[in-house]
Amino acid sequence: MNAPSFEADEKKFRILSEVFGFSWFRPGQAEVIDTLLDGRSALAVMPTGAGKSLCFQVPALTLDGLTIVVSPLIALMQDQVAALQLAGVCAEAINSGKERLENVEIWRRVASGEVSILYLSPERLMTEPMLAAVSSLPISLFAVDEAHCISQWGPAFRPEYASLSRLRKLFPNTPIVALTATADAVTRRDIVDKLLGGNASIFVQGFDRPNIRLGVAFKQDWKSQMLAFLSRHKGKSGIIYCLSRKKTEETATYLVAEGIPALPYHAGIESWQRERNQDRFMAEDGVVMVATIAFGMGIDKPDVRFVLHIDLPSSMEAYYQEFGRAGRDGVLAEALMLYGLGDIRLRRMFIEDEGGNDDRRRQEHKRLDALLAYCEAPTCRRQTLLAYFGEERQPCGHCDLCLDAPEAVDGTDLARLALNTIHDTGQRFGAVHVVDVLIGAKNEKVRKFGHDRLDGHGAGKRLGKAAWHSILRQLVAGGHLHLDLEGFGGLALGARGWEIIEGKERFQYRPDAAPLPKGNGKHRNRTVAAIEGEVDLSGRDQELLTDLKSLRSQISRLRGIPAYIVFNDRSLADMARRRPATEAEFAAVHGVGQAKLKKFADEFLALITEHN
Repeated sequence: MNAPSFEADEKKFRILSEVFGFSWFRPGQAEVIDTLLDGRSALAVMPTGAGKSLCFQVPALTLDGLTIVVSPLIALMQDQVAALQLAGVCAEAINSGKERLENVEIWRRVASGEVSILYLSPERLMTEPMLAAVSSLPISLFAVDEAHCISQWGPAFRPEYASLSRLRKLFPNTPIVALTATADAVTRRDIVDKLLGGNASIFVQGFDRPNIRLGVAFKQDWKSQMLAFLSRHKGKSGIIYCLSRKKTEETATYLVAEGIPALPYHAGIESWQRERNQDRFMAEDGVVMVATIAFGMGIDKPDVRFVLHIDLPSSMEAYYQEFGRAGRDGVLAEALMLYGLGDIRLRRMFIEDEGGNDDRRRQEHKRLDALLAYCEAPTCRRQTLLAYFGEERQPCGHCDLCLDAPEAVDGTDLARLALNTIHDTGQRFGAVHVVDVLIGAKNEKVRKFGHDRLDGHGAGKRLGKAAWHSILRQLVAGGHLHLDLEGFGGLALGARGWEIIEGKERFQYRPDAAPLPKGNGKHRNRTVAAIEGEVDLSGRDQELLTDLKSLRSQISRLRGIPAYIVFNDRSLADMARRRPATEAEFAAVHGVGQAKLKKFADEFLALITEHN
């Protein structure tokens, strides 16, 4: 790859500072930008929050001509355009959310060369009239966001993306950058072949999100666990993921009754209501969105402080994408997943019911197996996650297992007792009944089937129900037991279960700890300490930060844009710490470019002066 010219190199750094208010590029950004400035196509696989947008925005402003950005969602387009316009960039979007006359006027400005960046959906771009119109313009770059959607092997294949494969043939001399946060080796190759003509530089920045604290807890009383978790994040924006529409509605209603501002989001809600709920979530501080996976792609709110799954996700890829919506500003965030045996059974059933060929089902079961291994990981949660994506890391020091992991103990005898009891009861009963037999219950069902006369009846009464449910869950997750998907969730022995019965394999398990990870911070590493240091302010500075957020909210309401577009949390924390007194000092704050300096310096400096 040839290096960009001195002029282009100097210009990209000037744009970074003056337009976006940043002092340096994040890891991986400069390499992608230089490739595009050299006129070559690229695939950028970067974790959520790593600054993928800058990879095409900086070249768009450095090169002459028009950059077209392909984006899947109107809401995402609108937010990105609003952020660019506030930074002084001539950016626009043409979409079905605007009146026809407004779209016509925008296109007039595009055709006259007034617009630098134009956002379009794949459906609109790939119409014959639009392609003909675009081909007459000086196009410097195509950027395709959420590029994994073009691959049938990706976690979110979208057929409308398939037509984008024509771009390479129609515009052979125009570089294309494909951007995604989630793409394994097979998906990456598919993107390059279909979208980039089989020839492109591939940049994989890695999957680690060190600012997100990871945790998993066994689902017991999920409502109480949810409230305990939310109590640690009072006044913060976050997302709660549910498996079903019904549970989404019920959970949102329950939280509102508990005094927590919560909104539901799922495909069964009228589109206008979904849009209203999403707009409120994006614009306001402290709103909790309770959602199915319908709320996902394109959500680019940087100050989401937590993601809670109260049901098991479908795969490691899906989970990575979903919890990755937290902490996009680089400030500390938390991801917690609750799961139990019922979740595993439902997910297995979904895989079988969704159709597809045997190979596809086998692949989906393997993906679920990997997620269960993550849930029952014996050591650092982050190590297990990144190993799945082919990365090696040292223990993170701040996940639930690094902070407060219960020690694994030998449970071979207990496992053998449970497995023998399951065998003796006919391998057709669920966990509740098996546990009743083990603890010696004499209810009607136990007596009806004569299970009170089995050798295993009451043999495990010293442990109690919760402990036995934990052991059974870990046996299922480890493949020692299988769940009956066609019946009522009955437990059946797998090959590994027979190995334990026959004395060929030992079983280590972790007794379940408290319902939620304690997170006492005893073993934090330097990375996390540095992340927390960004918002680790004194009481006096915290007071200023609160008032800065109030001012930000006022400005966002007046301008009709989300608060984070004015300034994100990291920028406000930097203001509170630096306490700038002049425009020159204000310009040094993280995220303050020249346009925002002119627009907002007077108001924010006046407020800071009041606190000095």
